[in-house]
Amino acid sequence: MEPANRSFNVIVGLIVANVIVFAITAFGPGMADLMVETLGLYYPKNEHFRYWQLVTNMFMHGGVTHILFNMYGLWAFGTPLLELWGGKRFLFFYFVSGIGAALIYTFVNYYQFNTIYDELLAAGISVADIQNLLRTGRVIEAMSAFPKEKLETLVHLFNTPAVGASGAIYGVLVAFGMTYPNAKLALIFFPVPIAAKFFIPALILLDLFSGVTGVSIFGGGVAHFAHVGGAIIGFLLMWYWRDKTNVPEHYHNDRTET
Repeated sequence: MEPANRSFNVIVGLIVANVIVFAITAFGPGMADLMVETLGLYYPKNEHFRYWQLVTNMFMHGGVTHILFNMYGLWAFGTPLLELWGGKRFLFFYFVSGIGAALIYTFVNYYQFNTIYDELLAAGISVADIQNLLRTGRVIEAMSAFPKEKLETLVHLFNTPAVGASGAIYGVLVAFGMTYPNAKLALIFFPVPIAAKFFIPALILLDLFSGVTGVSIFGGGVAHFAHVGGAIIGFLLMWYWRDKTNVPEHYHNDRTET
């Protein structure tokens, strides 16, 4: 195991890297579009898609609130894991969870996109007209009978990049919950302590519900399947590592607010 101070520096390094990328994107003259197009995760058939985006999207954020919540989650739930695992193991877990979340998110989007795309083809819409819709958002008369929501979803999936470390953070959440199941957690706006073994699964189920139904209490623009994907990868890694980590007794009843 690495010394705790070295492990803590891993958290600081990740937070600093995220803040630097956010600052460049938000305040760099003319940098916003370039940073998003280069580092955000695009749909694989979009001209802006690059393979490195499976990693770099984890350092991009859509606003101050977005990065604050993610970095707080990284610090609050990652610190005990870092002290337990050491920096190398934590970084491996963090990036595998984040990349896995991006892959699962992309797979779900690919399925949704192709389902609607095939429905348009079956309705007699030409490939050229669909491609024009994706590039310009222009709906031709032949598409007027097609549900507007599906057309908007198709254009959104193709053109909107995913940004944020949330997938990796959800992996960290799962690892924290499986390592310290009796730790008490309390939401800032719901300050009633709940054991991690109940709180974290409920949060993931809520994301799954929102991803499937489209009904989100967190508002629009949330990549729910990236959250679920990160949680799945985190669970699989923890299951593989089961019985390989000793949990310090003093963490069993800790309370963390989020």
